Amino acid sequence: MLQLNVDNLLKKNGKTKYWLFNELNKISPVSYTNFNNLVSNKTKSIKYDNIEKLCTILQCEPNDLFITK
Repeated sequence: MLQLNVDNLLKKNGKTKYWLFNELNKISPVSYTNFNNLVSNKTKSIKYDNIEKLCTILQCEPNDLFITK
């Protein structure tokens, strides 16, 4: 099963979920509930544009965003 690796990427860069939430909101508004569900792997899908936004903010490649469990 694929899961987002956001927590590890944030720790690696010394950033917090709050920082990511603020950066994401600069690009496009998102509710905290939806954001939290996304980064906590409580969602069943993710849009391609959200993958692109996360990669831009976290300065990573799409492969870096996902891990298999």
